[in-house]
Amino acid sequence: MSDPQSSGGTVPTPEKNGNSGFQPGDDTFTHWRNIFSILMGKMTDEGKEQFRVARDLRNETADCKRCEGQVDYLLQTSPVIRYLGDNIRQLGGDLSHHNIYCRRCTNRKAGGFDPEYGILLCANEMKDQGHLEDTLAHEMVHAYDHLRFKVNWTDNLRHAACSEIRASSLSGECRWAREFFRRGQWRLTQQHQECVRRRAILSVQGRPTCQDRAHAEKIVNEVWDSCFRDTRPFDEIYR
Repeated sequence: MSDPQSSGGTVPTPEKNGNSGFQPGDDTFTHWRNIFSILMGKMTDEGKEQFRVARDLRNETADCKRCEGQVDYLLQTSPVIRYLGDNIRQLGGDLSHHNIYCRRCTNRKAGGFDPEYGILLCANEMKDQGHLEDTLAHEMVHAYDHLRFKVNWTDNLRHAACSEIRASSLSGECRWAREFFRRGQWRLTQQHQECVRRRAILSVQGRPTCQDRAHAEKIVNEVWDSCFRDTRPFDEIYR
C-alpha cells in the first residue's frame, strides 16, 4: 500500500461522455437526472463509475469526517476492536488515531493494512458503522498476524492467504446476516466457510505475484485447514 495519507489520489472531475449517459454538474437537478438515468438503465457502466467519482469528490470532506467519528466511537466501545487493540499492544504494536487513516479511495476497496503506515479505511466505500467495524477488524487481524507470525506480505503468497482467511473469518464480515442481506449469498449451509474462501481467493488473486484465479485457489486450498482453524487471539469465531 502507498502512504495512506495520499492513497486516495487526485481524480479530476469527470467530463461528460456522450455515450455514457452521465451528466456532469453539482446542482440538484443534474444529480437527480443522473440517478434517474441509472434507474432507467440508460447509463453505461462507464457512466456509473463517472457518477461515483463525482459523488465521492463532492462528499469527500463529509465522508472522512463521518469515518473518523465512527473510528473514535469503535475504539472506545466495540468489544472486537478493543480486544484486537489490546492483543496488538501486547505484541509491541499500537493502532490508534495516529495510524488509522480515513481517506477517499479510488480503487474500490474498503481498506488496507501496511506494516509501515498502519490501516487505511476508504471513507467513500463505507456503507455504515457496521461495515466500518468489520473492515477495521479485518485490517487489525492483519496487523496482529504481522506482529505475531512475521508475515512476508511481498513474496510469500501462502502467508498472505493465511492472513486473509483468518481476517475474513474473525472480523465478522462473513457472518450469515451480512452475506444474506448485503451480498445476496443465500446458502443455508457452509455459508461462513464459502464466504471466507471466496474473499481470500479474491484478495490473493489481486497480489502482483499471483498468476491468475486458479493459482489463487491453489494457494488458499493449501493453507485452508490450518489457517481456518486458527482463531488466535480469540478463543473461537464469535462474530
